[in-house]
Amino acid sequence: MVAFVPSFICFILFCAGLVRDRRRVSNAVLLGLSAVFAALALLWHVASERPQLGRDLAVALLTLAGVGVVTLAWFLIANGVSMVRKEGRSLANLLSLGAGTALVALLALLITALVLHTHTLVVVAATAVALAGYVAFLFLCFLVYGSLYGRLRIRRRADYVVVLGSGLTGGTTVPPLLAGRLDRARKEHARLSRRGRRPVLITSGGQGPDEKLPESHAMADYLVNQGFPADLIEREDRSTTTDENLTFSKALMERGNPDYRCVIVTNNYHVFRAAITARRTGVRGHVVGAPTAAYFWPSAMIREFVALLVAYRRTNAALFLLVLLSGLFIWWLGWPSPGAVT
Repeated sequence: MVAFVPSFICFILFCAGLVRDRRRVSNAVLLGLSAVFAALALLWHVASERPQLGRDLAVALLTLAGVGVVTLAWFLIANGVSMVRKEGRSLANLLSLGAGTALVALLALLITALVLHTHTLVVVAATAVALAGYVAFLFLCFLVYGSLYGRLRIRRRADYVVVLGSGLTGGTTVPPLLAGRLDRARKEHARLSRRGRRPVLITSGGQGPDEKLPESHAMADYLVNQGFPADLIEREDRSTTTDENLTFSKALMERGNPDYRCVIVTNNYHVFRAAITARRTGVRGHVVGAPTAAYFWPSAMIREFVALLVAYRRTNAALFLLVLLSGLFIWWLGWPSPGAVT
């Protein structure tokens, strides 16, 4: 049972982090490490007790991983084509297509290295697999914990409901994506109102270069047209990013009620990163998400993940460099030896 100690320690730290603040990136990583260490410990235990079963299980897992990567690559490429057809050829819409293509390239590199068996190619392939494994681990942590965070109930009182903007269609019209956020905000406001409070709803979004009015104004007009009381709406019309959405909304809330609590509304793919941003900007509140069209979700999740990698770029760059230097060091040592790869 000693092999399960690392998993148990990570899980205890995860629970402690969850109680302290559920909006922490470390919670996602600790949950992922707990699962990985538990799986490795279980595999080690089975291999020690029943070696043949352990080998069969390892082969089955490797086969399942290979099939999973091929299936994922096909799905991402298909989704990328669908995104381009429905949303256009912007960089954000090409993310799932790019990710699928990268997986195909990685598989091609790995197969080539196994076939040719040259020293340099084996080291390059192993380093690429290690980097891909690191990114895949972080993405799965982000995906699983983000989904878990979005399902955690918010039981505290709230004085404000903040809706994050996402751009207008034709410079004036609220698109379906943003309408989903506003509809979810109305439901959240109604839930809080049933508890005897009347929260103020803040529409947050400035005016982009291709927009004829600030997003917050179009959002407020949409809510009023849906029957929401105009006197309960406050507009934050200066922001252009999620950080500014939350920073400027925080100033409005602190001015109205220094002891405020809030609920932040966005789309489900954006929930966890918005929660992390809320924590970093000092906003006292949690985030809930509105549904997103199925075809749009994969690319949106990849975009959110990339944004999170950039937000923690120093840590990720250091770990990437460590993997690259390790690969270079192994290549310099000549391992695997030429005789082993020829």
